[in-house]
Amino acid sequence: MSSTAGGERPEGDEGVESRDASESPAPDAADFGRQLAAAAEKSGLGALARDEKLSGRDLLVAVGGVRGILEALLPGLVFLVVYSSLTSFGDVDAQSALVPALVASVGLAVVFTIARVVVKGQPTQAIAGLVGVLASAALALWSGDARDNYVLGFITNAAYALALLISLFVRWPAIGLIVGFLMGDGVAWKQDRRKYRAAQFLTLVWIGLFVARLAVQVPFYLVNNVEALGAMRLLMGVPLYALVLVFSWLVVRAVYPSSARSAE
Repeated sequence: MSSTAGGERPEGDEGVESRDASESPAPDAADFGRQLAAAAEKSGLGALARDEKLSGRDLLVAVGGVRGILEALLPGLVFLVVYSSLTSFGDVDAQSALVPALVASVGLAVVFTIARVVVKGQPTQAIAGLVGVLASAALALWSGDARDNYVLGFITNAAYALALLISLFVRWPAIGLIVGFLMGDGVAWKQDRRKYRAAQFLTLVWIGLFVARLAVQVPFYLVNNVEALGAMRLLMGVPLYALVLVFSWLVVRAVYPSSARSAE
């Protein structure tokens, strides 16, 4: 692996332009990377990235912990169960079933938020989840269509995919910025051909995650299959996120070997 400490510039790397070695890194990109890494550190991703062995505990923390997983999954699950039960077995039309399903979902999100505040935990995640649930519920109530409860999720996934794609086009892959600062590498990874290509690859992988969610879920929205849409939203949420996170950890550990292996 080439090293920036020796001042050497890898040759034949079409992905890294020759002027990168002589120019200082763009301050905006570096600052943005620090902000992304700081947010990732608070979420537990920092410990996971630096852990030389994949710890189940660190992985659990990185995906939000038990409470965070429940906060992410249960409101959507309750909405789906109540709505499906009323429309399938309760002799209630879809529009009449919408309100009780939304009330149950929003009510549970409120309970989670209050619980965070009462136990003096970090309420930020619960509040963010509550805002998302409220906004989605408001949109569904406004349109009177249960499937619109999932529209904001489409917008969020599209926005993430677009932002990551732009980072590739400007040659500052966002995953590289996050990993670089989490691993204490700053922006030096951009001068290392192997790390730069790994950053490009992982950024593409995460783009694939967000695009896959849209590719699977949007067709169910278009055919008005709320039950299948809700089920796919749950399956492609935390579980798929955790799988991509583990894969990313494997790639990061491959290009950032342990100190013992580096010394050897």
